[in-house]
Amino acid sequence: MAITSSAKKANRVAARKHIFNIRRKNVLHDTTKALTKAVAAGDKAGAASLLPAAYQAVDKAQKRGVIKANTAARKKSRLARLVRPS
Repeated sequence: MAITSSAKKANRVAARKHIFNIRRKNVLHDTTKALTKAVAAGDKAGAASLLPAAYQAVDKAQKRGVIKANTAARKKSRLARLVRPS
């Protein structure tokens, strides 16, 4: 339990940031899942149209520190590989 006022404030700030981080991670998960479902359904054109939104979600999560830079690069690479015409 936080005792000093600065520690209490740090707890409040951390709780607020936690909510934003969870929200950013959920957006990332939802966009990548929608893209993978489109690919699994055989809708390559639909998946290609979802790719920019997925890239944006990955980039924002990386910018905010939710995921690391290498993780973001790996996710973007795998998403592009899914959409790439065979």
